[in-house]
Amino acid sequence: MAWIQIRIHANKETADQLSDLLLDVGCPSVTFMDGSNNPVYEPKPGEVILWPDTIVIGLFDAAHDMDEVVNYLKENSSQPVTYKIEQLEDKDWEREWMDNFHPIKFGERLWICPSWRDIPEPDAVNVLLDPGLAFGTGTHATTALCLKWLESQDLTGKTVVDFGCGSGILGIAAIKLGAQRVIGIDIDPQALAASLDNAKRNGVADQLEVYLPENQPEFSADIVVANILAQPLRELHEIILAFLKPHGKIAMSGILEEQAQSVANVYEKYVDLEAIAQEGEWTRVSGSKRN
Repeated sequence: MAWIQIRIHANKETADQLSDLLLDVGCPSVTFMDGSNNPVYEPKPGEVILWPDTIVIGLFDAAHDMDEVVNYLKENSSQPVTYKIEQLEDKDWEREWMDNFHPIKFGERLWICPSWRDIPEPDAVNVLLDPGLAFGTGTHATTALCLKWLESQDLTGKTVVDFGCGSGILGIAAIKLGAQRVIGIDIDPQALAASLDNAKRNGVADQLEVYLPENQPEFSADIVVANILAQPLRELHEIILAFLKPHGKIAMSGILEEQAQSVANVYEKYVDLEAIAQEGEWTRVSGSKRN
C-alpha cells in the first residue's frame, strides 16, 4: 500500500492541536519527532513529552486529498502552518526490516542470529531471535554492552536475573553461555510472551521463567543484568540488588554517558564497581555485590 505524509513544524504549545486537527481530517497515524537536537529521555509511563521544536507527522493513504488536509489545517490552526508533503515509497516494511537484520557477533563466541537467517558459525554459541513486539535485537548499544559483558563471564551452573527482559535476548544468551536457570522480569506482558517464544525457539524454555513484577518469586541469583533506563535503575536499586547474592555480579545499561556517574553513585554503596564501559553515547555500569 502506498502512503503519503505531511510534516508540520510546531512547538510544545501547538503540536497537540495540530495532531487533533490531523485526526479530525482522517489521518490514521500521527507521530511527533524532535525538530532539532534536543532528545527527551525517560518519560514516565504513558507520558508524552514534546520538544521546543517539534515536527508533527501525519500519515495518509496516498489517494487522500492532501489539498483538503492543508486547507483544514490553515483554517483551524491557531498558528501559521509550515509543512512539507512527501510521497513514501511503497514497500513491504516488515520485509525491509527483516532483510536488514543480520547475525551479529559479541565477544569471542556469542552470535545473535535472526531466526530467518543462516547461522554463520554453527559451532559457536548461537541465539536465534525473533524480537516480535519486544525490545532487544542486539543492534542497540545498550543490549550489545550487556551481551559482551555476559560473554566475558563464567556462567556455568549460575542463576541469572534478566531485569526488564524485553525479547529475552540477554537471558537466553546467558543460558546458551552456561547458566542453569534464568528469571526474566518485565512490566510488559508482550515482553514475557516474546521471551518465552524465543526460549522455545532456542530449545531452552525449561530453563527460563518469566514474571510480571507483582508475581515474581523470592530467590537469590548469582548474576543480574538490567538493561532498562537510568531513572528506574536508581529508583529500583533496592529491589534489583535484593535479587543478588553476596559476591554476585551485576551489569546495568540503558544509561547515557552523562547519567553513568549518578547510577554509579547509588550502587557504589553496595557494589564494588568496575570501570564504566561505553559504546557511543551509552554506558554500562557493572560490579560485584559486597557481603
